[in-house]
Amino acid sequence: MAQKPPEGDRIAKVLARAGIASRREAERMIEAGRVRVNGEIIARAALNVTGKDKIEVDGKPLDAPEPERLWLYHKPAGLVTSHRDDQGRATIFDELPEDLPRVMSVGRLDLNSEGLLLLTNDGGIKRKLELPSTGWLRRYRVRVKGRPTDALLEPLRKGAHVDGTDYLPMIVSIDRQQGANAWLTVGLREGKNREIRRAMESIGLSVNRLIRVSYGPFQLGQLKPGEVEEVRSKILRDQLGLDGAKPDRPKPQRTRRKRIR
Repeated sequence: MAQKPPEGDRIAKVLARAGIASRREAERMIEAGRVRVNGEIIARAALNVTGKDKIEVDGKPLDAPEPERLWLYHKPAGLVTSHRDDQGRATIFDELPEDLPRVMSVGRLDLNSEGLLLLTNDGGIKRKLELPSTGWLRRYRVRVKGRPTDALLEPLRKGAHVDGTDYLPMIVSIDRQQGANAWLTVGLREGKNREIRRAMESIGLSVNRLIRVSYGPFQLGQLKPGEVEEVRSKILRDQLGLDGAKPDRPKPQRTRRKRIR
């Protein structure tokens, strides 16, 4: 007779669903002895829990999971996409509106890059959106120093190999030449570290501005640097198949961190 599967969900999934951390980060928290279930410190992530279990993280009871939510954020250049920076540089989380709940970034934009960054309170959404198998196109406006031609860009369209790293073929078009610089539109279906900058350098072009304008169906649109706008629940249900997403709140408003003068 087949064994009945255990009730509930893995503890790391529950922590991620509650917006505590990504599933991988939650597993590290468990290994560090920071999680208790029914008063006992657990040492392994291979544990299923149900709503009847009492879960504590760092001594604090775990709140009921929030509905899955997603925000669009216009990241300005000069901010690090991490919660902490060893060099003491400002991070996106220092600049987000204070009334935003605890969120995680979907992927990263490097220090000098700007544009659309997705934020979520749900580790499952984060993981789903970051999976290479999702295959969503990410589009960028890229300003390079030089006078690119279609012939020069052709190796990137076929798939570049730079310093031992293979990059998938890029969609690259020339928008306009502007003095010593040119504006390009670049589309990727993966997001390796500094991929566009390294690929452009490999053909002799230097990137001096990089703006992400879309991530799959999500668009930067008219969002200004530093602004945040929540994605409507209906769009989450339609694009991500989130049956549990709650009915829409009133039309989301764009917000940004208030400065104290």
